[in-house]
Amino acid sequence: MELGQQLLTISAVLVGAAMTYVTNTLSERRRLRHELHTRWDDRKLDAYGDYIDQVRACVFLASSLYQHREGMYEAERSEQDLTTELAEATRLRGRAFERIMLLGSDRVVEAGHEVNAIAQEIDWQATGRTTGTLAEWRQRHRTVFQRINAFHDTAREDLGVFGRVTGQQHPQRDLLLPPIRQEHDSNGTT
Repeated sequence: MELGQQLLTISAVLVGAAMTYVTNTLSERRRLRHELHTRWDDRKLDAYGDYIDQVRACVFLASSLYQHREGMYEAERSEQDLTTELAEATRLRGRAFERIMLLGSDRVVEAGHEVNAIAQEIDWQATGRTTGTLAEWRQRHRTVFQRINAFHDTAREDLGVFGRVTGQQHPQRDLLLPPIRQEHDSNGTT
């Protein structure tokens, strides 16, 4: 074999090896980027879900406390116990929000701040730090669930999930409220 052919063969082998190396390196980088992106999306999804769970837990505890304090129903636990549980749930909500601030996009963090603001108003009215009517109480609940839905939409967008919670395919919903219990006096009047 001539020297020129040998050099051409060696050059072709070296070019092939270099191309294989470059291709494998780029594929591995792409795979690692995808893996990292997926891992962060998993953590974001967990953080978003945990945060909304904590918000809802606070709202439901605040409702129990408020209804007990307003004499709407007799709670199985004392007012002090409900207040203590709400304080702990509020602490956990704040802790869950810290994860949102670490992992979420700017829009998700802002949506979370909006949820926190109205959730705090509910907590304050439930504990008596602020006063308000039953109509104001119910409006705060409507608002918190509207803001939770807005949070869902921004979180879905951040995660690349198609569709919207508040889109036209989803009907307007209102609070599901039990009928008002009326106490009867000894004459049978309300």
